[in-house]
Amino acid sequence: MAAGGYPAADPGGGFTGGDSAPDGTGGTTDGTGDKGDKSGLRTALAGLTTRGRSFLAAGIAATVCAYVLGQSDLLRVGLLLTVLPLVCAGVLYRTRYRVAGSRRLSPARVPAGSEARVHLRMDNVSRLPTGLLMLQDRVPYVLGPRPRFVLDRVEAGGRREVSYRVRSDLRGRYPLGPLQLRLTDPFGMCELTRSFATYDTLTVIPHVEPLPPVRLAGEATGYGDGRQRSLALAGEDDVIPRGYRYGDDLRRVHWRSTARYGELMVRREEQPQRARCTVLLDTRGPAFQGAGPDSAFEWAVSGAASVLVHMLERGFSVRLLTDSGSAAPGEGTDGFAGVGQGSADAAGLLMDTLAVVDHSDTYTLSAAYDVLRGGNEGLLVAFFGDLDEEQAAVAARMRQRSRGAIAFLLDGAGWSQGPGAPVSPQCARRLRLLQEAGWTAVAVPPGASVVSMWRQADRERTGTAAPTSTGGRS
Repeated sequence: MAAGGYPAADPGGGFTGGDSAPDGTGGTTDGTGDKGDKSGLRTALAGLTTRGRSFLAAGIAATVCAYVLGQSDLLRVGLLLTVLPLVCAGVLYRTRYRVAGSRRLSPARVPAGSEARVHLRMDNVSRLPTGLLMLQDRVPYVLGPRPRFVLDRVEAGGRREVSYRVRSDLRGRYPLGPLQLRLTDPFGMCELTRSFATYDTLTVIPHVEPLPPVRLAGEATGYGDGRQRSLALAGEDDVIPRGYRYGDDLRRVHWRSTARYGELMVRREEQPQRARCTVLLDTRGPAFQGAGPDSAFEWAVSGAASVLVHMLERGFSVRLLTDSGSAAPGEGTDGFAGVGQGSADAAGLLMDTLAVVDHSDTYTLSAAYDVLRGGNEGLLVAFFGDLDEEQAAVAARMRQRSRGAIAFLLDGAGWSQGPGAPVSPQCARRLRLLQEAGWTAVAVPPGASVVSMWRQADRERTGTAAPTSTGGRS
């Protein structure tokens, strides 16, 4: 972790510059003064502490009294009290040294409820030792209190390393920094505080639960139905004739196409297909009640993250879709992640998207339905909030373009009552409507784990699930 560039000195002296980027590179601060003496004087006087201001006020009062009373001894005391804080401020302001700071996050992406460690490093890149340094890093209140450190004298060319922990139960992207340094004189008369220019970002992703490898309807075994045809690289098989590429087998030369196009053409043969899975996340604001890490919406986000990671690990091409019809940015050319890129990169991209997903302004699922009816989705896994009669009908039609469909329906009335609440009659009616349309639909009670609901979906498919309590006639 090395120091980075060296920005120009601040006109007011003290500390300026930029702290590290996530890769650990740092910035440098310069403590030299500036040509603007008036501006420098104002900066130095503004840095006087309560002790320094008290000494200055007492010195001025003693000097005035000594002049009025004609006491020379009191005049000398007054001058000493007045000059001491001014001298300390001037010496501190004119101190010449350069300090480089850097920050490193470990890890930079952390699940909700887990801790991350932030490592700070300060390097004295000047030829003079520093005085006492007080270091403070700015963090959002949801990550904990602001960390503060006191660094003893740093020798020329020396370094100091400190670290602190942050933790958040709420997913999101949180800025860390800018880093602040405060320098004091030995008498505590003056303090100069300066901030670095840049900051890092900690990404808190949804909690992911490892799911068991159950066999669900619509899942393909490896080849044939339910698999996506993937484009071939050089030397691989495709589906129609194409130009010759280095490494192709000469036995696959298609002479008729070669004669027609005037260049060497080879046959494209059918290739094994790759399973697709679309995860639909309902983000409509009216569909969810409550907020916080234990709310129904956060459960849906965590469930979607768990399913996406599970499907990527099983070799599926996955897509994250919301009710507004938008998908995670940066996916494959066909809209599915995990085909032309590593599963780890695809999972990181999807988790970054889910880390900042929030309630949408839409009230219907029509936009998502328009996207789904445009092609074969393979396996469809949906996380729905409260559905009225119209939106339940739209959700039921989504089943037509998928080979298998699983729905997790979060009952808003039950989640508002807390754990142990029965399924409401309205939720039971929506479940029956989805099941009649071919969905494997289950109601999610408050406090249920994603793993248990995943297993229940498998039992619903095989017809071994226990009867669901509706809490009343529907």
